Amino acid sequence: MTAEVMAARPLQRPRYRLRRNLQEAAALAAGVLIVIWTLAPIYNMVAVSLESHGNVFTNDIWPKHPSLESFWIVLSEGYWYLSDFWRQFANSLYVGLATVVLTLLIGSLASFSISRMRIRHGWLVSDAALLTYVIPASFLAIPFYQIMQRYGLANDLWSVIAAEVTFATPYAIFIFQQYGVSIPIELDEAARIDGASPLQIYLRIYLPLMAPALVAVGTYALLLAWNEYLYQFLLLSSKRNMTVAVALAQFLNSDEAPWNYMMATAIIYALPPVAIYYVFRRRMAAGLTMGGLKS
Repeated sequence: MTAEVMAARPLQRPRYRLRRNLQEAAALAAGVLIVIWTLAPIYNMVAVSLESHGNVFTNDIWPKHPSLESFWIVLSEGYWYLSDFWRQFANSLYVGLATVVLTLLIGSLASFSISRMRIRHGWLVSDAALLTYVIPASFLAIPFYQIMQRYGLANDLWSVIAAEVTFATPYAIFIFQQYGVSIPIELDEAARIDGASPLQIYLRIYLPLMAPALVAVGTYALLLAWNEYLYQFLLLSSKRNMTVAVALAQFLNSDEAPWNYMMATAIIYALPPVAIYYVFRRRMAAGLTMGGLKS
């Protein structure tokens, strides 16, 4: 029996190696296909943005005469649909930054009160907040629009900010609570013995140690507000109050849709969140990894 087993081992090793190599090759091929599938729309955006006006739909893989004219037209507001581009870009930036600040403020204060100050039945607040994700955001668009009409916030950037903060805050509370478990409660107790107030503990101990989670949630809130379209379309009607995300759709209302200008605008609009993500990607990964573990 032993001799038969020893004789079978050399035959099993090549089979195992062949199977492993085939699995690795299949995984690599699948990864390459996914990367190509993901990058193909971005490549198409860049190719269209480099085409000349009126020469967009061609059979060429790459423009024969690539030009940066479309980007210059966007930056200089040289097309009538782009006459308020920089104001709309400022509106997008204002909505994004306000959403980040309010989400971090409300989420961190709520998680600090629930987990560090040990409020009785505080878990009901966080669980109730997460239950809001049961209802799709698109179902709440019309009720939210009516509420903003009654409060006189129609065609106001703060109506969009209120909507974005409403959808981002439950996630922020959850991540902050889970990340806060890694911060020893003994630090708070030692600070209280030294006479620190809850506000001082929050500002000098809790927030500095929560930096990775703050970056992760802040980036999430910014991307949520930056890429949101439905609520911005419903709540913002005037051209000067629009964000770039809504203004891009206005290109399709004309008889001649300038696709190269549209793609150039989309690329410029995508640069700030991409830059922010790559600057804070390490802290973001640390915050999401620690906050994603349920205690």
